[in-house]
Amino acid sequence: MDALIDKLILMTGCLAVYLTGATFTDNVAPVLLSFTCACLLSYYDQSRIRIFLTAVYLLLSFFLPWFYVFLPLICYDSFFSKGQWILLPGVLSLAVSRPSDIRIQMLVLALLLLSACLRYRTASLFKLKNQFYDLRDTTKEMAFRLKKQNQDLLINQDTEVRMATLGERNRIAREIHDNVGHLLSRALLQTGALLIINRDKKTKEELSRLKETLSEAMTSIRSSVHDLYDESIDLEKQLNDLKDKFTFCPVTLDYSVHKLPGSKVNVALISIVREALSNMARHSNATAARIILREHPAFYQLMISDNGQARPVDTGEGIGLKNMQDRVEALRGVINFETGQGFKIFISVPKKAEQLKEAEPS
Repeated sequence: MDALIDKLILMTGCLAVYLTGATFTDNVAPVLLSFTCACLLSYYDQSRIRIFLTAVYLLLSFFLPWFYVFLPLICYDSFFSKGQWILLPGVLSLAVSRPSDIRIQMLVLALLLLSACLRYRTASLFKLKNQFYDLRDTTKEMAFRLKKQNQDLLINQDTEVRMATLGERNRIAREIHDNVGHLLSRALLQTGALLIINRDKKTKEELSRLKETLSEAMTSIRSSVHDLYDESIDLEKQLNDLKDKFTFCPVTLDYSVHKLPGSKVNVALISIVREALSNMARHSNATAARIILREHPAFYQLMISDNGQARPVDTGEGIGLKNMQDRVEALRGVINFETGQGFKIFISVPKKAEQLKEAEPS
């Protein structure tokens, strides 16, 4: 757009100079030809075509009168361009040596200078715009990378905090079990011994109440430790550990769970995967296996597959498969076995399984 405005300014100036020639005011050939040549120079970007067009116009200017008046318009694209500057000496010599009124020559030289200034200004502005666009694109790319890095840092930070929290819960559960649990067990034994050797009826009643209190405390401690330990289970880490420790064949894990299941589902899924890998090592000739655990809006889906030769499945025949089926049914889930190509286990467990009151199979 800036180059078009510059050429309109030069075209107006050249036309004004051309109209000052009283002898040629009725000849429109230079105007039409120069306008056509200027349009072609704007249309083509190739340096060779521009040099050819400019050279043809210079040649016409040597033989046809007043064509050189429009040289500032034609030479606009040649200023500050690679390869085309070789035509400028011929343009200057033509503008100076062309026999005409000295006033016309001075005006043509002035327009040539204006054309060079306009071209320099437009080229500089175009260069600045390109630099601005490059800087803007670089800034956006850097901002996008920084945003992604910040997101990764936040995710890693959340993971580290969760892992530290789970580790601390596990440590607290062990401390309570090893220290408080043992102390309560010893107190219960001592109270029981005192009940046996004591003859006083009233003292026995008090010791019985003390033993009941200690038993309730022991039950409460065990329940709290059990809950605390269950909450400290990291499902993804446990599955990765099972995968890494399985040396029978390579195993890949596809884990896509955002909202962690409760302790009951965690324990069931880990036990099922452990049992499936154990069966694979005992009964399969597989060379590769895959574990997929995905979260859906209403249920969790687990698939365990291998590429070994499988035989027909009878859940009443194998204890491992029966245990898997019992665990899934206890969670109101669905389990299916497929032996088409390799051995596959498909399991779906509803997210409401944590609300069930049934005891988990041991």
